[in-house]
Amino acid sequence: MAANHFAPRVAASLRADAALISVTALAGVPAFVRGAFGERVLGNARQEAMLDFELIEDSDCFIPQRTMTTFAEAVARMAGEEHLGLKLAPHLTIRQFGPWGEYLLGARTLGAAVARAAATMGFHARGDEMSLDLIDDRARIHYTSAARGMAGYPHVAWGTIGAIISLCRQYLPDSWRPHRIEVDFSTQRRSAIFEDTFQCPVVFGMPTIAVWLSAGDLRGAAHRPSGTMLTIGDLARARSELHRMSGLGGVVAHQVWAQILTGSVSIESTARSLDTSVRTLQRELGREGVDFRTLVNALRGRRAAELLRQTDASVTRISTALGYAAPAHFARAFRKATGIGPDEFRRASGANGKKRTAIR
Repeated sequence: MAANHFAPRVAASLRADAALISVTALAGVPAFVRGAFGERVLGNARQEAMLDFELIEDSDCFIPQRTMTTFAEAVARMAGEEHLGLKLAPHLTIRQFGPWGEYLLGARTLGAAVARAAATMGFHARGDEMSLDLIDDRARIHYTSAARGMAGYPHVAWGTIGAIISLCRQYLPDSWRPHRIEVDFSTQRRSAIFEDTFQCPVVFGMPTIAVWLSAGDLRGAAHRPSGTMLTIGDLARARSELHRMSGLGGVVAHQVWAQILTGSVSIESTARSLDTSVRTLQRELGREGVDFRTLVNALRGRRAAELLRQTDASVTRISTALGYAAPAHFARAFRKATGIGPDEFRRASGANGKKRTAIR
């Protein structure tokens, strides 16, 4: 009887963790960790998160938010740095946030940029929300994270504040400082260092993350306008079919895709990214009609087709990049998926720009 009651709770927990974020949110973070704490800390934290962020930080793919918080928590613990996020916050810049960051910075004023962020948050993070309030002569930028409550969340929250402040500083004078910062977790030790870092009052235990500023600041014009003219349509096209997948299967597909880009895929690391067991993950995927191995093979085939069409890398190099033990294993799997071998697929794709062989 207990097991029957437990299973629905596990399923609900998995779906509650089905929150994704663009890996660009961690762009530059591994390099910062290496410089501040050394290669050993970075390597151990990367192993605990079971994903090499440096290999994919420019790919604008999505990862479970729990993977990000696990990495942050591991770095803080191994480095003995309880205020990791606070140290990291000043180094984060919205310009590193891929096409979404470029789209925000294409706005003429700070108010328009914040409005763009609120309207298109789903292109950066699934489950997060951003909004703007005007109260008399002040403005409050709210941010609610789906990672709230996860181990390591405070580090991520400080990083989120750093990114919001970075967005503001693209439009405001160098001397600008927030009026006040609010965070949605309890007071941490040595809380005075937070006010020293942000040079404004910091209030703990609030309903959401918030950055306060003058209402007039929203009229601030961009210092360095984005050179690109991105639209919401461009953002939508930049997102793969993976982004439109819903449910647990969609979250797993994103994690598998990120692993494929790093060359190492395992169901163990995928389950760990969702804080569950392999058996539970397989069972919950089965309820959605998804088989992990079939999903991996399909996504590997998709990546292989991209590499064969769009690069001149050898079949051997591609097979290694995709994590196959030998080129023959890759060729066999690719032939099974497409009906033809990798070399034949490349010749067919290159001979006629309009001819394409679909992954079945």
